[in-house]
Amino acid sequence: NGFTRSTEAAVHELKRFLIGVDPFDTEQIVLHLTRDVYSDGGQIHRCAVAAIEIACLDIKGQALGVPVYQLLGGRVRDRVHAYANGWYRCDRTPEAFAQAAQQVVSRGYRALKFDPFGAAHLAMPKPEEDLSIAIVAAVREAVGPEVELMIEAHCRFSVGSAIKIGRRLEPFGITWYEEPCPHHRIQDTIEVARAVPVPVASGESLHSKEAFLDLISHRVVAVYQPEPLNLGGLTIARQVCAMAEAAGGVVAPHNAQGPISTLACLHLAASCPNLLIQEFFSDFNMPWERRLVDWHPVLDADGMLPLPQRPGLGARLNLDEAARHPARESGLLSLFREGWQRREGEPSSAAD
Repeated sequence: NGFTRSTEAAVHELKRFLIGVDPFDTEQIVLHLTRDVYSDGGQIHRCAVAAIEIACLDIKGQALGVPVYQLLGGRVRDRVHAYANGWYRCDRTPEAFAQAAQQVVSRGYRALKFDPFGAAHLAMPKPEEDLSIAIVAAVREAVGPEVELMIEAHCRFSVGSAIKIGRRLEPFGITWYEEPCPHHRIQDTIEVARAVPVPVASGESLHSKEAFLDLISHRVVAVYQPEPLNLGGLTIARQVCAMAEAAGGVVAPHNAQGPISTLACLHLAASCPNLLIQEFFSDFNMPWERRLVDWHPVLDADGMLPLPQRPGLGARLNLDEAARHPARESGLLSLFREGWQRREGEPSSAAD
């Protein structure tokens, strides 16, 4: 979101570490691309590493004739419990959210996530806060008590505001309250997790296992959300899942990108004993996204996704279709602009 061309450039800057290297040596490749690049390029750097590492795992899986999850230790489940995201492209009213949520459930989903907080930053005026809580209440009433609700906060709030809102969420039986505070202040998230009566989830924005060690060490976050792209690929993401398992924690891998990210997350989810649930955007993204690959998972009647079965990632890219959709400046999603939930991007500019 906002750094597509920068990530592409980073891939090319890293290629000098790769030419002539055996793609089977994924651990060594990741080590060279992270340790040996002494500067910390944050999420952009790690996303570039992830692109390379996931491609190498795809090569290895195809060469060996096995799905990538076999390279991560093998599968521990046949299907993956999924929750819907990206579905609330509607007016920010209780009625509109409730109607959209009913449509999601009618498609077979048994869990859904949404951000009811508009363009809030640090704090909310009382009418805005009341509207946000009314949206949550309307969705809960619309889908009933059996459907899981995850409330996304997108790192919006100060500690005090996050605690106040978290306490107001208790009556709705939510599965988690996600990233209430900015991710780079881990201690703020820990303080909120200790103070609110609802489970807190966090971790999607962290780009190192060392940062996850800090988050996990407090043992009060209910759900850890490793993002394979931000972490530098599946090798490190799988290590983070094991770290959480050792601390008695569950994971819900973050996945808000395209179909390759979804495939990568399914392989990760397949191999993790401590998986709780998997994020799934694909049913609510642009229709052309499905044409980017020749296989994509389809939700079943139980709200579950199948695992890829073909060697490697389990799908081939349609490069001709990808070329029809180059990066656009107007594609940036600004979470602090009114109406962002429609996911229409920023207004186009003459330079776009």
